[in-house]
Amino acid sequence: MCTKDPIVLATGNPKKVVELREIMAEIGVGIIPLTDLGMELLEPEENGSTFEENARLKAIGYARQTGRLCLADDSGLVVDSLGGAPGVISARYSIDINPSDLPRAQRDTLNNEKLLNELGEREPADRKARFICAMCLAGQDGNGEIRVLAESVGTFEGAIGKRGDVPRGQNGFGYDPLFLVAPEMIRTIAELDSDEKHRLSHRGAASRSMMEHIRTLGLNR
Repeated sequence: MCTKDPIVLATGNPKKVVELREIMAEIGVGIIPLTDLGMELLEPEENGSTFEENARLKAIGYARQTGRLCLADDSGLVVDSLGGAPGVISARYSIDINPSDLPRAQRDTLNNEKLLNELGEREPADRKARFICAMCLAGQDGNGEIRVLAESVGTFEGAIGKRGDVPRGQNGFGYDPLFLVAPEMIRTIAELDSDEKHRLSHRGAASRSMMEHIRTLGLNR
């Protein structure tokens, strides 16, 4: 299986598009965001109970609508002492409406405030957390049916800092300014430069694994 068409990134998050393009730049296949297709598309409902399920729903949903190879990811933050919250609702942790109805910066601020409030003054041992990124590539198989072609998962271990110490850093989005990177727990993700962030992050790990799948499938020829 091979293609000369770019792989479509099934996300509406412009910062995520930038990150994924940077991480996957070494693949010999073009990558474009959904917005470059010039098509009116219905956003698949993300009603899965896991990151993996939501990534599949997005990849398959957009592949069916576009007839193109679509790469989707679903990622979020898991805090052990909060029973795994925010989890799959990381993007809408603090709000009951569709996340896209709020400016991204405002949404991030509200989510971060809620997380810091939930954790309060808990000790470091109760602030352990990890980011998880699940990726799914969907497209037509040899029979012309849309199906999952490859999947990957990456994690990023750390902890949520205490209010007053965080938020810190400008190179990130979402919960990045709150997340202290293991094992040192000194810098937040948002204080890492792009190369180091991609090398360590959950999205970097999932992307590198996905690149190997893409090579195996021959999609980079």
